[in-house]
Amino acid sequence: MVFLRSVTADTGPAIHGDGVFLRTPQMGDFPAWTALRAESRPFLTPWEPTWPLDDLTRASFRRRIRRYIQDVREDNAYPFFVFRSEDSAFLGGITLSNVRRGVTQSTSIGYWIGEAFARQGYMSAAVGAIMPFVFDQLRLHRLEAACLPSNTASIRLLEKVGFTREGFARRYLRINGVWQDHLLYAMLSEDPRPAVR
Repeated sequence: MVFLRSVTADTGPAIHGDGVFLRTPQMGDFPAWTALRAESRPFLTPWEPTWPLDDLTRASFRRRIRRYIQDVREDNAYPFFVFRSEDSAFLGGITLSNVRRGVTQSTSIGYWIGEAFARQGYMSAAVGAIMPFVFDQLRLHRLEAACLPSNTASIRLLEKVGFTREGFARRYLRINGVWQDHLLYAMLSEDPRPAVR
């Protein structure tokens, strides 16, 4: 895939947005990643799958990086870390997962942001910045998202960047150890992409 050849662990920034940049994760990101995840754990826990016991260890992060490389190589998923443009502060992550080709041409987006950076427009800018990559570089037709009905911040983000609510899925994902209902959103390649920040 062209993306894999053009964006390697040494290339640095890959996608620029309004006040943020996104690039592929690297082993050198471990200290910033683990610090932000640890500091933000109570904030993130209600919205994420249960963390493995060794989640914040260097060995676990190394396995994560290996999996990311394999996923990109196989066109299954595209992980990105999100940084603030002005000082390269590590903000969070976005993953395009479950890439489906053939007649579907779609992927699902998931994202997280550290508590200290939440509700400041950074993740909206990052999600907005990744859309040209999804639709123009990966040439996908559909970008899907799901969020808990109680996650008003995520609902606002998705609607702000142009996603359309399409449905409701009962007990859709196992979040924080419990199968939970989700709202389903999507954006199509031909949908308008509003400017965000």
